[in-house]
Amino acid sequence: MRMFSIALALTFSMARLAYADTPEEIWKSKCKACHGDDGKAQTKVGLKEKIPDMTNARWQSEHDDAFIKKTITEGSDDNPKMKPFKDKLSETEINSLVKYIRSLKR
Repeated sequence: MRMFSIALALTFSMARLAYADTPEEIWKSKCKACHGDDGKAQTKVGLKEKIPDMTNARWQSEHDDAFIKKTITEGSDDNPKMKPFKDKLSETEINSLVKYIRSLKR
């Protein structure tokens, strides 16, 4: 019985990984409203809050992966409207968002 329980738990854990959201899906559900589809922040909120264009080469070079990850995880020191996602996203999902943000570079 114990082996069955362990096998069942592993199956559910692996199933969750198989159905994990892609970075694009996470972006669309959590980030798009402020940062826009393309990361340029040309949205009502993005313009009002003066959110930077993350596709800009200068922005990309001035912000390392650790900074981006910390901002997603803990929120922004510069803009309190950027809330922390540490309780909403897994570390794997946050890391995938960092890579996704890097892919936005023009």
